[in-house]
Amino acid sequence: MQLSIIALNFAYAILGVTLMFIAYRVIDKLTPEVNFPEELRKGNIAVAIFVAAIFLSVAMVVAGALN
Repeated sequence: MQLSIIALNFAYAILGVTLMFIAYRVIDKLTPEVNFPEELRKGNIAVAIFVAAIFLSVAMVVAGALN
C-alpha cells in the first residue's frame, strides 16, 4: 500500500468526525430547550436515537461525497 493512500483515508476520517461534531453542535444550538448531554445521562432513549440519526445521516452524506 502507498503511504499517500493511507494518509488520504486518515484525512477523510478526520473530516468525517469533524463534520459529525459540527452537525451535532448545529442541532444543539437550534434546539436550545433540549439539553442533549443531560437527557442522555438520564437515559432518554428518544434523544439517543435522535443523536444517532444525526451521526448516521452525516456519515451517509460524507460517504456519498467521497465516492
